[in-house]
Amino acid sequence: MATTATTTAPDAKLDLTPPEPVPVVPAEKAAGLVPIEEEKKSKLDEKVDSFVEELAALDANSPEFGAKVDQITNMGRKEIAEAAGHSNRFLDRPVRAMDSDVSVGSDLAELRRVIEDLDPGKKGNLLAPKKLFGIIPFGNKMRNYFDSYKSSQTHINSILGSLGSGKDTLIKDNAAIDVERQNMWATMGRLEQMIHIARAMDARLEAKALDLEVTDPAKSKAIKESALFYVRQRTQDLLTQMAVTVQGYLALDLVKKNNVELVKGVDRASTTTVAALRTAVTVAQALAGQRLVLEQITALNTTTANIIDSTGALLKSQTAQIHEQAANSTIPLETLQRAFQNIYDTMDNIDTFKLKALENMKTTVTTLTSEVEKSKGYIARAEGQARAQAAVTSGNSPLTAIE
Repeated sequence: MATTATTTAPDAKLDLTPPEPVPVVPAEKAAGLVPIEEEKKSKLDEKVDSFVEELAALDANSPEFGAKVDQITNMGRKEIAEAAGHSNRFLDRPVRAMDSDVSVGSDLAELRRVIEDLDPGKKGNLLAPKKLFGIIPFGNKMRNYFDSYKSSQTHINSILGSLGSGKDTLIKDNAAIDVERQNMWATMGRLEQMIHIARAMDARLEAKALDLEVTDPAKSKAIKESALFYVRQRTQDLLTQMAVTVQGYLALDLVKKNNVELVKGVDRASTTTVAALRTAVTVAQALAGQRLVLEQITALNTTTANIIDSTGALLKSQTAQIHEQAANSTIPLETLQRAFQNIYDTMDNIDTFKLKALENMKTTVTTLTSEVEKSKGYIARAEGQARAQAAVTSGNSPLTAIE
């Protein structure tokens, strides 16, 4: 929805609204928020009827009557103290929660600062040469950027670890809030029962005082001035405490929801934001590599064009020289005659050499034949010795011992 609004109305102002505060619960509306079972209501009404009858039966000037009135003044004291204890723990929780929230907030702010510093879009043209004093080429902006990214990895990992600890704290806080709200719900249930008792007793005492105005005006006056007064006083106290407890219950629910949103924010910062940074760095690195390849391709194309141009020029000049040489080149007749005469002389020399070599070759053949015939005897004797040695090795020799 936010994307659509940005597209259709680019001039629309972005308004961020804080979460709604915890609603104030009036005391008169606090009662009845926690339901009471009908069976319990019947038992509570029986207790009230029994108490009013016992009070009306006592002498208004007796110690027993005063003791009964004291029971009214102490009515719900335990439940109010228990609910107040929950409120005190609730008031202590935001103080501790603020410490963890401040830690998470500072970690998120630090992560944002680091990521903004590493945003390649804010570094300008990383492929442009870095210059000292804006004049002398010095260093490499791309290499310096990646060096700063690598050096920031440890810092980013430390921030992510701290955010993870803060997230765990928020999750534990929500678990504790759930337990606290369960306890507060049980306490509100008991407060609701005491409010029911107080209202029922108010109605019974008022009716009893009206009945006694004719028969016993003094007791009717005592019931109104003491018992009925304290009942309504305790009813106000119970309703006030109930309103405070309900508001605390709602506040804890709001704190829990805020913690859930904070956990989501930490997850987004730990995953989406860091992933976006890594994607930006990867794209910057890839674009840098592509830019270098493009420059090399451009240089290679320029070199190729120069080679083709020089080849064409060389071919042009060389072809002209070749045709000029072909047109002008003739072999002199004297040179050809000399070449043929040399060939003829060489062939005559070869024929003469062959005739002279015939006698030498005949003598060589005769000598070799004589030597071969002479070697046949030696070869036969060597062959016989080899066969005798083989017979001895195989055990077939006649000159062996008899077994």
